[in-house]
Order: sequence, then C-alpha cells, then structure tokens
Amino acid sequence: MGLLESLQWRYAAKKYDPSKKVSEENIDKIVEAARLAPTSSGLQQFRVLVVSNQELKEKLSHNALNPEVMVDCSHVLVFAAWDNYTEERIDAIYDRTTDERGLPRGRFSSYTDKIKGIYLNDEAAEKNFIHTAHQSYIGFAMSIAMAAELRVDSTPAEGFDSALVDEVLGLNEKGLRSVTLLYLGYRDQEGDWLAGMKKVRNPKSEFVIEYR
Repeated sequence: MGLLESLQWRYAAKKYDPSKKVSEENIDKIVEAARLAPTSSGLQQFRVLVVSNQELKEKLSHNALNPEVMVDCSHVLVFAAWDNYTEERIDAIYDRTTDERGLPRGRFSSYTDKIKGIYLNDEAAEKNFIHTAHQSYIGFAMSIAMAAELRVDSTPAEGFDSALVDEVLGLNEKGLRSVTLLYLGYRDQEGDWLAGMKKVRNPKSEFVIEYR
C-alpha cells in the first residue's frame, strides 16, 4: 500500500489493547526510519529511546495527558535531542563520515568550523536546544509514517512531564532532553472513541498556497 493510503488509515489512537504487542522486527523498522531521517548538517542531533518495560511506562506516565494510553500501549519511543552543541559532538559525526567514506579526517573542516562558530556559544545553549529539538521532529514524523505503513497504531505526544522523563531515563547524564513521545501498539477498536471516525483535514484549496 502507498504512503498516502497509509497516512489516510492512521490516526492518533486513544485506547490501546494492552494484550497486543508490536514485534521487535517492526519496532526496529520504525526506529530505523527515524535514524535515516535528514537533519541539519547531517549531525543527527537526537536519539530514540525505546521503552517496553511496563514499570518504566507507568513511571513515565505520571503527570501526562491521557496516561492510560502510555501505560496500555506496547512501546513508547522517546525522542530526545542534544542539550547543546559541542565541538566533540560535531567532530565525532564528521570523523565517522570521513572514515566511512575513505576520506581524510578534516576533509570538511572549513564547514565544521563554520558550524562551530554558529553554535559553540555558552550564551546560546537554550537556543541551540530548540534547534536540535526541531531536528528530532523530522525523525519523529518518519517514524509515524513508517508505523502507518506497517499498520502499527501510534499516538504522538507532547503532553508529558519532560523533567520526569529526563530524570527516570537518566537523560541529563547522556546530554539529552526529551522532546516528544510516540506511543506504539494496536488500537482497542471497541474502546477507542476515535476509531472509525472520518479523518478531517483542511481542504487542499485552503492548505496549499501556490505561486505560479
């Protein structure tokens, strides 16, 4: 089935069947879609944490909107972005790039020097996090699309206690901050009030503004 048909099929599930689990094969594909996502300067400024442990899901659900959705779903993907740019982080990805392409290290130093000049500013930490968080949304969208292709239900979530998630998962020690969550599983067709309802979006005539 094509991507557009898959996106037409999907919706933000409001109730999951806790007895149905997503296979590890499909979870791997959904995460891989995020890993292959484009990012600014190719830096992959975010990481994906995969949570299937029930006790952890229950801890993470405190203070969240619709906590039962997080608890009952099969897996929670946590999209967490770099808390800041560092010289080491920038160099690491470009060293890997040159090594894997058989190029000498430093081949892109003129470009990485420009990146460092923009981001390596102690006063810009919060602004930098906003930028890295934006990159995570690209991978987030890719995972949502991949889940739809696999007919795995998903629920994008921003309504959660990010400080709690960061603490429970030890993200501060990893130099990361949580940005979004993606719940994955299989809908409870009978219990989900939104299941079966028509998908509603703005018509193309309003959504698209053309300049010809």
